[in-house]
Amino acid sequence: MKTLTLSLTAALLLSACATVPSTDVGALHGRTLTLDTHIDIPLTYMTEIDPTGETELQVDLPKLMAGDLDSGFWIVYTPQGELTAEGYAAAYDIAKTRMDAITALVTTHTDNFELAKTAEDVERIVAAGKHAVLVGMENAFPLGHSAATNNIDWWAEQGVRYVGLTHFGHNQFGDSSNPHPERDSGPKWNGLSPAGRDLVDQLNRAGIMVDVSHTGKETMMQAADLSRTPIIASHSGAKAVADSARNLDDQQLEKIAEVGGVAQMVALGAYVKLPTAEQQAARDALDAEFGDRNTWSQATRDAYMERRALITAMAPEATVMDFVDHIDHAVAVAGIDSVGIASDFDGGGGIVGWQDASETENVTAELVRRGYSESEIAKIWGGNLLRVMEAVEAEAAR
Repeated sequence: MKTLTLSLTAALLLSACATVPSTDVGALHGRTLTLDTHIDIPLTYMTEIDPTGETELQVDLPKLMAGDLDSGFWIVYTPQGELTAEGYAAAYDIAKTRMDAITALVTTHTDNFELAKTAEDVERIVAAGKHAVLVGMENAFPLGHSAATNNIDWWAEQGVRYVGLTHFGHNQFGDSSNPHPERDSGPKWNGLSPAGRDLVDQLNRAGIMVDVSHTGKETMMQAADLSRTPIIASHSGAKAVADSARNLDDQQLEKIAEVGGVAQMVALGAYVKLPTAEQQAARDALDAEFGDRNTWSQATRDAYMERRALITAMAPEATVMDFVDHIDHAVAVAGIDSVGIASDFDGGGGIVGWQDASETENVTAELVRRGYSESEIAKIWGGNLLRVMEAVEAEAAR
């Protein structure tokens, strides 16, 4: 069952301010159903890496238990490639590898993990003392070029419960918030493509949430208007707090609230707190040196991340307090019913105080310190997302 321990870091966060309410954060965290909407996995997951033991990953079973993180969306991520038959086929292979790994997790380690396909499943699995595993697809690129190739029903049967329309670079379904520097010269579709509009309809029909993280603003606004169900931004920040191209501006936050959706604030340092001018210059030079990341080997990726860490260390890193600034802003703009939490662990996420799943309670501690009530914290930590899931399920059942 859920643990009720108060971590040392959480205690330090609470003691940092004399006006903190006398709340037992550990007990409150233990009572709260916690749901992280973005947990990435490597391609070697469940083959070379056993996530039930101690690993170098930010999310494994010991860390989930230590941080009392109940549930999450394990991610079928595909980097953006060429919009060709060969590109779609290669992307499908990557997506299938990750989907197979998630399936292996929930079928092999049944004592600790169970696949959740509905909001009710999540609550039932967590109440039984296991971790609820949901599936999100980051980048719709592997779905192919049309409804004839999407095979949405198959992905839904596997457990996919949200699909991110784009990633870095425009794809066959719409424009990205971050055009590819070589393939893209300005907008490609001025929002959703015809295939993207059809995809939104298919997702509604299949009971899969439409995810607008990584989409361009026009893509996002059109998807919100077109979808018959509330949309989500599975892992995005607030642009007013950190002016990144992939964060959401106030108009976008308001739109998500208007359609009954939820914006999951992301704990990825580069989008929580902007780099200094010196850091940005160093990052730009590093990116230019290493080139297209879609062509990297694992050794190249490791070398890049080692160099990137040195650049990050040039200035104070983003903290849990910086992260909750995004939550505060999103709540002020969109309302308490339209904000949630995503770590982006093992996909670049991690901030001081929430470096991996074992430190999850520290986020709850900071929310308590800011004066959020227990019911509000429950909404932010998962209640809002589960409400959207229920609405999407209801539409699919019509």
